[in-house]
Amino acid sequence: MKLYYDPISTTSRPVLLFLAEHPAIQVERQVVSLFSGEHQAPAYAAINPNQAVPTLVDEAFVLTECSAILKHLAEDAGLAYPRAPRARARVNQLMDWFNTGLLRDLGYGLVYPQVLPDQRFDNPATQADVLARGAARTQKWLGVLDQHLLGQAGYLCGDEPTIADFMGASYVTLADWIGYDLSPYPNVSRWLAAVRARPSWEAVHGPWNALTAQLRQPAAQPA
Repeated sequence: MKLYYDPISTTSRPVLLFLAEHPAIQVERQVVSLFSGEHQAPAYAAINPNQAVPTLVDEAFVLTECSAILKHLAEDAGLAYPRAPRARARVNQLMDWFNTGLLRDLGYGLVYPQVLPDQRFDNPATQADVLARGAARTQKWLGVLDQHLLGQAGYLCGDEPTIADFMGASYVTLADWIGYDLSPYPNVSRWLAAVRARPSWEAVHGPWNALTAQLRQPAAQPA
């Protein structure tokens, strides 16, 4: 198997976390740099016409989308993905929730328009409106996560992490890029601290940490 990924990609990091947690899974890796546009090169577009990462290739089998790749790897290895139907359905529910709810508003509505040039709006009024809507909706999702999906449980589905935790933590930590204050959400903060404390986190977050530090530096003042 071969994984095409970018270490700073929000959707690549959950897969990298899962692989770091389970080093016995043998996967060849190849970086596809988003910042340098490698994902748009014809050679990569021939593998993944979405021109996105991650992509998993296993001989003639090509699989895209973070959630699908995580489920496939976890199912194949019998790890971090419960087999009991209802327990598995809960993991699936949470992964869908992160994809269709929180990431849409935290990522595309709040963080990316402030950080990524191609996601910003030229019209200041439009930019301000998008950010205000994104902030309000992000608060809603984080409240649901804090009070209803996490509660007092150690991880999302119990005392051990599942692939839903790897995905969810990777998405929520997008907040780091803009210094978003998560202190009003104590269960979210506790859960993130538990995931970050796992050795797998630092093993895959070198480039992410460096970029986050760069983004958090104060803007230079004009002379």
